[in-house]
Amino acid sequence: MQPDDFRPAASLSNLRRRAEMLGRVRAFFDRHDFLEVETPLLSADTVVDRHLDPFGVEDSASGNRLWLQTSPEFAMKRLLAAGATAIYQITRAFRREERGPLHNPEFTIVEWYRAGDSMLQGIGLLDELCQALLARGPAEMLSYAEAFDRHTGVDPHTADGQTLASTVARLDIVAPRNLLLEDRDGWLDLLLVERVQPHLGRDRPTILFDYPASQAALARIRRDEPPVAERFELFDRGIELANGYHELLDADELRRRNVETNRLRRLDGKEPLPEESRLLAAMESGLPPSTGVALGFDRLVMLAVGAESIDQITAFPWDRA
Repeated sequence: MQPDDFRPAASLSNLRRRAEMLGRVRAFFDRHDFLEVETPLLSADTVVDRHLDPFGVEDSASGNRLWLQTSPEFAMKRLLAAGATAIYQITRAFRREERGPLHNPEFTIVEWYRAGDSMLQGIGLLDELCQALLARGPAEMLSYAEAFDRHTGVDPHTADGQTLASTVARLDIVAPRNLLLEDRDGWLDLLLVERVQPHLGRDRPTILFDYPASQAALARIRRDEPPVAERFELFDRGIELANGYHELLDADELRRRNVETNRLRRLDGKEPLPEESRLLAAMESGLPPSTGVALGFDRLVMLAVGAESIDQITAFPWDRA
């Protein structure tokens, strides 16, 4: 611990800008008749994701293990199942082992859901919010396949692991030694990060949509040829800002995905996460068709003020918490 560690990492001017942008987010959703909600940070449930690792907390009173939320997704969908129609939340989220210029293990997330929205309507609302906060003009709409064709020359929906590995080698990308040939999504993620993402949102924000069906997470799969996940992400100046889904409604399908995700987590040397949750019960009771989006607020502020690190817009980041 250093003598001046008590001081905030961010300047007061950046913290004022951050507060002003929080006000603008709330004003935007108020104009669109969204209800602001609050849900637990600590829950018995957690998102089952291959790449997201939650902090576990032991409750000595009950003997149960609880989880700091990586996103308020599960609880907000429970509110939709209970009759809410348009809701948003500005809250803290937690992801273990994420630290760097764009990552702090504790961060601020803006998440919203609106019943009845299609994927295109969800994309439109995200674009409108981005224009209101960053004033960079309307976003470019680009499919995942178009982006890969433009920047790697491969079809991400049909290329096999060998083709993707050969493309990585052709583009002089160094692949992790433990990346298996059959792990198509691992190769796609590597190509996305190294060759596609740096080009996204350079002149104006880019919304990437129609991800591979294997990367659906909690999104629906549209039965095109080949099938695609109705998932979309917002990028600005090469930085990922938001992730959205036309939401999955089928509880049995979510159970299947949870089992498969835990299989992959074990292969990655990670602990499995709870496959049963109250969200499954909410889905079985009747989750309405909806689209939801999670936006990384800290990164948004970084872009707005021209910061190079999340520490410059966070009062007390992980190292000073």
